[in-house]
Amino acid sequence: MEVTREIVFPDPPDEVWRALTEAEQLEEWFANDVELDPREGGDGVFRWDDGEERRAKVLVAEPGERLVLDWDEQGEVEFTLEEVEEGTRLLVRESTPEFSTALELRALALTYA
Repeated sequence: MEVTREIVFPDPPDEVWRALTEAEQLEEWFANDVELDPREGGDGVFRWDDGEERRAKVLVAEPGERLVLDWDEQGEVEFTLEEVEEGTRLLVRESTPEFSTALELRALALTYA
């Protein structure tokens, strides 16, 4: 099953890209502890205070445009960025539905941080 969400941020694509790929920024809105090599073929580890840990592999990394992560072969998440008049439209396609709601809520929180 696939879930798609669209979020518009009042920031330019390069800032949204950094929020999706820099460990320090991901730790502010997504997971409590992040290790991520945001290059194609790079690995990622996302840890939460409740003990949950998810591993990812970067399948596609087109800076400022598109990022695709494979969640330990348990689904994928694809982020597509598009510059719009209001800032950046972020399209999120998640093939792991139980994770997508949390992702969307945390992404929305970034808007108001």
